[in-house]
Order: sequence, then C-alpha cells, then structure tokens
Amino acid sequence: MELLRTYIQDSWVQLAIALGIFLLFLLMRKIFAKYIYNLILKLSRKSSNEFFTHLFLAFERPLRMLFVIIGLYISVRYVSFLDHHNDLFKDIMSSSLIFLAAWGLYNLSSASSLFFQTMNSKYNLKIDQLLIPFLSKTLRLLIVAMTFSVIAGEFGYDVNGFITGLGLGGLAFALAAKETIENFFGGIVIITEKPFSIGEWIKTPSVEGVVEDITFRSTKIRTFAQALVTVPNARLANENITNWSKMGKRQITFHLGVTYNTPSERLETCINRIEKMLRDHEEIHPETIFVSFDEFNHSSLDIFLYFFTNTTTWGDFLNVKQDVNFKIMKIMEEEQVSFAFPTQTLHVENASSHEEEKMYS
Repeated sequence: MELLRTYIQDSWVQLAIALGIFLLFLLMRKIFAKYIYNLILKLSRKSSNEFFTHLFLAFERPLRMLFVIIGLYISVRYVSFLDHHNDLFKDIMSSSLIFLAAWGLYNLSSASSLFFQTMNSKYNLKIDQLLIPFLSKTLRLLIVAMTFSVIAGEFGYDVNGFITGLGLGGLAFALAAKETIENFFGGIVIITEKPFSIGEWIKTPSVEGVVEDITFRSTKIRTFAQALVTVPNARLANENITNWSKMGKRQITFHLGVTYNTPSERLETCINRIEKMLRDHEEIHPETIFVSFDEFNHSSLDIFLYFFTNTTTWGDFLNVKQDVNFKIMKIMEEEQVSFAFPTQTLHVENASSHEEEKMYS
C-alpha cells in the first residue's frame, strides 16, 4: 500500500514537472515571438535582399508551433508512465515536424513570385510575367501533394497503392472534371502562346480590361468600370484576343468636310498645310501619313486623314488628338475655308406659270 501511495505521489510530481516544462516552452515561445523574432525581422528588412524577409515571415507561425511540439515531446519523456517509445507517438511527432516544414514552404511559395522575379532580373531568364504566378500555384500544389505522401508514409500507408487507385479511377475522374481539365489546359495554352501578360489591356468578344491574375481554372480581368471579371481559361483560349498594350502606335482616321464653294486653290493649300503640320508634329508617327481630297460628298468636299500617334496610352492619345484638331481648325480659319454640315436645297416651282405654258402650247 505504501508503494502504491509513493508511486501515485511520484506520478503527480512528474505530471506537475511535465506541465511546468510545457508551460516554460510556451513562455519561451512568447519571448521568441515578441523579442528575438522581431529583432531578426528588423535586421532582415535592413538588408538589400528581400527574400530573407519573406523567408522569416513565412516560417513565423511554424516556428512558434515548433516550441509547442518540442515542449510536448520533452514533457512526455519526463513522465515515466507514458511510453514515449510508442510508434504512434513517434509517428505523430515526426509528422508534426514534416507538417511545420511544409507549412513554412507553402507560405514561402506565395512569395515565390518575388523569387522568380529576382532570378529573372538577376540572371536574365526571360520568364514571362504571366508564368510567374502560375509557377507559384504549381509549386504550392506540389508541396501539398508531397507533404500528404510523406506523412501518409510515416503512418505506414502504401502511397503507391493510393496512386494506383487514382490511376484506376482516373477515367471517371476525368469525365466528372471535364470542364476543370479543359480550363487547366486552356491556361497552359495561354501561357505558352503568350497573347497577353499580367497588367496588359486586352479586349475579347466577352470582356475588355486589364489582366490581373491567371489561375489553373480562370483568368481575372479588371474592367475600366473597376469590376472584376473571371473568365474560364478554356473559353478565353478559344476567343479572339486584341492586346491593346502591344500596340506600337495608335491610329487616327476621319473625314473632314468643307463647303462646296471652297476654291480649289484654297482646298489644296489646306491639304498641304495639314499634311506638313502632321509631319512636323513630334507626337505623330512619321511613317504613315495620308491627307488627300477624297470625294465629292452630298453636301461637302471631303478631305481624308489617316495617321498614327507615337503614344498608345489612352489619356496621352486623347491629348495629341485634341492638339491636332485645334491646329486643323486654325489652318482652316487662316485659309478662310468653312466646315460643311449636312444641307438640303429645296426648289419650288410656280404652279401658275406651268398652267400658262399649257394654255399657249
């Protein structure tokens, strides 16, 4: 009886000490998060390499949880009536460490875009901006799949058998996820053909706006009304895509109508002066400029203008177009040539004179 009482007392003492060890690690976790980790983070932010800052931020929560796991492991080892050599306990501990490492890598993969951009600029790899987020999401998917496989292997599950089972059910899965697979390969087509990149202005039969992101399933486009449109990759890959951001120059073309009473000499002078103004304009592309007397319209003599601006930015384009229009107005005013507008001439015949003609005929 005395031995039983002593055993129970020792067990309670061991539990109290184990609880104290666990609470000590929780306190160390708080001290580490509040002081040591913040100090490391401040030092990393002062360095020129942003990757280490993202690295520490990605592993912040896994490192905090690591203190809990280590405290739990040491506490269990201190209690004699708990078997820390138990295979299940070992599997749980090792799987927890694997999970924490994968958790940090998963968080870091969200900053992998920064990693790819750094590698792109440093080594001139010429990685397309559209490919970078796609690679980041692929990396995350691989991390999750590998973590699941390794943890399943730690608990003794046959991962190869699981993969074989997936292969046998692959046909049924493919039929059930037909649209998802189509969208995935549509994303592959968009990335390989590169009709646009993130940040570019595109127009399709269904949407027009700036590309914000591309995922395995869809592409997100921000319209000029600030609405976010999500387009499935399969549909977008099969549509006609106009990439306005890749314009080298921007077209301006219109007809300028002048009145029929304009003398031919003045009309010719206006055409020559307008063409010279366009060729001397520093914002007009000098390669293709056409200004010519085009046709005799119903109520005007039409001058045809066809040229391009050097800028493709919408706001700058409008400013150039406005400046050209004002200069044309000034030329027309100086040459005393009037703009035409649609008119109709109505001839009214005298009915009484027609009757007199009939009487004498």
